[in-house]
Amino acid sequence: MRPVNHSVRLLLPALCAALAAACATVPEGPPPPPPAPDAAALTIVAEIALQRGDCRTASETYARAAQLASAPVAQRASEVGLACEDLPAAWAAAQRWRELAPQSREAQAMYATIALKLYRITAARAAVKAFLSAPPQHPSGADHAGSGASAKPIRAGDSGLADLATLLLAECDPPEVFAALNGEIDTAGASPARLTLLGELALEAYDARTAEGYALRAVAQSPDDPRANHLLAQAYVVLGQPAKAIAAARGLMRKQPRRGMLELADVYQELGRVEDAHQELERLRATAGSRAEVDRRLAVLAYESGDLREAQQRFGDLAESGEADESTLMYLSDIAARQGDVDAALTGYGKLADSSLGLEAREKAAALLLASHHTTEALALLQEYAQQHPEDGVDMTVAEAQLLGDHGATDAALKLLNEALRSHPQHPALEYERAIVLEEAGRVSESLQALQGLLAQRPDDPTVLNALGYTLADHGLELPRAEALIRRALGAMPDNPAVLDSLGWVRFRRGDAAGAVPSLERAYGISHDAQIAAHWGQALWVAGRRQDARKVWAEALARDPDSKSLQAVVARFIPNAK
Repeated sequence: MRPVNHSVRLLLPALCAALAAACATVPEGPPPPPPAPDAAALTIVAEIALQRGDCRTASETYARAAQLASAPVAQRASEVGLACEDLPAAWAAAQRWRELAPQSREAQAMYATIALKLYRITAARAAVKAFLSAPPQHPSGADHAGSGASAKPIRAGDSGLADLATLLLAECDPPEVFAALNGEIDTAGASPARLTLLGELALEAYDARTAEGYALRAVAQSPDDPRANHLLAQAYVVLGQPAKAIAAARGLMRKQPRRGMLELADVYQELGRVEDAHQELERLRATAGSRAEVDRRLAVLAYESGDLREAQQRFGDLAESGEADESTLMYLSDIAARQGDVDAALTGYGKLADSSLGLEAREKAAALLLASHHTTEALALLQEYAQQHPEDGVDMTVAEAQLLGDHGATDAALKLLNEALRSHPQHPALEYERAIVLEEAGRVSESLQALQGLLAQRPDDPTVLNALGYTLADHGLELPRAEALIRRALGAMPDNPAVLDSLGWVRFRRGDAAGAVPSLERAYGISHDAQIAAHWGQALWVAGRRQDARKVWAEALARDPDSKSLQAVVARFIPNAK
């Protein structure tokens, strides 16, 4: 050992004596309690953290301040927590704001929003009911302190309901919003506008039968209302009632010749009747005044039916005539990508990178770059967008993880999601995506465990019910339970094509190929998704309807020739297919 310095050694006895004397003079007893937290100080700390980009500290500190302060601080805390996607902190702050300002419509709307993000439907419904019964606030009132969407005054009547729906839809998916509003909105003697709004929400929430009911009531009150008639036609499309859908479209065209001009063509296209849609558009092109819009529809129809040559020609003609918009450039870029002209596609997406279609264009460009093993450049496109739009941070993380997972980089995707969960604890979108990526990585047991954890937090969430049921079914596990989970999800969203696909798939897995066909056929009729076509074709093939299976696969491949899952299924059943 190194010897102690001599001068230090001489000081030690004196130091020990001084310490002993000091200890002898300190009274015995517990240490004094720390000073109570101060709301103003916590607010300052939270704002400093926010300026530094430390969203979690800002949210959690503001949530603490909200418990000690007045309604404006609780409002600001709720807004910061929501903007930072720190849902536990946002929920604590929103509860406090609602407690302090029970008559505030803005407080009720914020509470309902965060409750829906956490899938606390009962709590959200209570807030909706309180919102509808609360008096509108004056714009200059104290209720509007702070910033954020909730600072905008919410109007009364149908306009107020539309404001509330808009606020909720900005943060939550339509099924959750409809679950909160349905049953809480008085529809006795409701106006056509209110009935149509609820019907549109029902349709977006995959409940076409309820949407039909609202639409019929609205049309009965206002037979010429274009929105109500359009809603009715769309509900019939989803319900698989083509004759009624076509009749409703024709009725709208008679009642509103200008606004309903394209209704029949749209219905034909959504029903998958491509030739009928094409003929109707050509008829309109010869007789109607707005040829550019008809030409655009013809181009989209050609693209969606797989005729890339015609689509490219039509979109090119629009560009040359000066009638092109951002969507035209997007379609031309998509066509280049499907034709294998990666450079042309990337150039087109690059021109759209900062447009209103910027996120979609960047995601498509990133997918092409990832496929070409340019990972750094691909992720930079998304990260740059996230820096420009910090409010979309969680969505961008999910999009980046999906791209990485789709291209086999599951370890990188999981690392990204785990890091995001440290900043956004218990965020359902991040936890859900993590479960999906775990399954893609072959870690099925961990994926199921993650989905089980989500279901424990959100026991009635149809999205989680369906994901858990489908994952079990896809791996041949607990098939009776899987079907029960999927049927519960279908009860909440009876027209959701993903859930209908899951029901067909679990029936197929249970050995009932013929019984699987109706659900799969209906699912494909609603969404025309390649994965659903793969399942539907398999059920048809095993049920002995091989020619029908070939037809389904051929049509789906024309629509989406790059679908790897569909290609794999066709190759397995028809090895020599081209």
